[in-house]
Amino acid sequence: MSDNGGLAVSLLSYETLVHAVAGAVGSVTAMSVFFPLDTARIRLQVDENRKSKSTPVILSEIAKEEGLVALYRGWFPVISSLCCSNFVYFYTFNTLKKLVLSGQGKSRPSKDLLMGVIAGAVNVILTTPMWVVNTRLKLQGAKFRNEDLQQTHYKGIFDAFSQIIDKEGLGTLWNGTLPSLVLVFNPAVQFMFYEAMKRRAGNGGKKISSAEIFLIGAIAKAVATTATYPLQTVQAVLRFGQYKGDGKGGALASLRNVIDLLMDRIKRHGFLGLYKGLEAKLLQTVLTAALMFVIYEKITAATFKVMGLNKKLKH
Repeated sequence: MSDNGGLAVSLLSYETLVHAVAGAVGSVTAMSVFFPLDTARIRLQVDENRKSKSTPVILSEIAKEEGLVALYRGWFPVISSLCCSNFVYFYTFNTLKKLVLSGQGKSRPSKDLLMGVIAGAVNVILTTPMWVVNTRLKLQGAKFRNEDLQQTHYKGIFDAFSQIIDKEGLGTLWNGTLPSLVLVFNPAVQFMFYEAMKRRAGNGGKKISSAEIFLIGAIAKAVATTATYPLQTVQAVLRFGQYKGDGKGGALASLRNVIDLLMDRIKRHGFLGLYKGLEAKLLQTVLTAALMFVIYEKITAATFKVMGLNKKLKH
């Protein structure tokens, strides 16, 4: 009974809600600042025939051929998905963290990793349909070098959901779920390194500066992104929905399709082909994650300070 009570308190905790909202606001702000880098990254992952490899060149080509607005194509669905995704992730991670700390006390890297994996799995299952739709919208109107890629025609988020379900089936909304579930190790590794480095930096009660938070967040994300990037490429291709694979649909992309995509990429472009677009991805995710953590820490610190003042006023 006490365990159930502890779980209920953790799930309904105001502190957990603050962490979730702060994480969502931080990620949305940071992604908006560095959004064009994500545009370059996804073009390189999906459009294999694009020869340009430098991020500035890709951005220049897109702006010249499709207009400056194209650099922010799909901004709203991406931001909406990111907001929901980070809210779910931060809420779940901090709920688990609260349970661990209230039970066995100390946080450890192994516990941080496990909490990150669980939070990531919950996030993937709940938010993959939104990411499938935003990948389609982000690439709508793009000028592909690969002639096999066909354009989609959606009027917006709700129309995209409706058309995908009507024409391709409900299960299509969970395309790329298998690599996404494997990719839960990306934020899990990121949070493991982030929490460990933050504990070390703040050892002895030392206050951690915004510059230190930015650096810690950047290093943690760089390690996680580099380790999992090939699967992120497969994830993007599957979400775009034009890989035929073995012809089997369903809620989960088959393991065979994932392996076939990886092997096909190696066959066409060599092992380094698995890392096509990594420069743009590292620039975007590292800078975005670093800025997100700074905003997240500032919002939570300010909110908890106000909460503390409120508590003192009540007593």
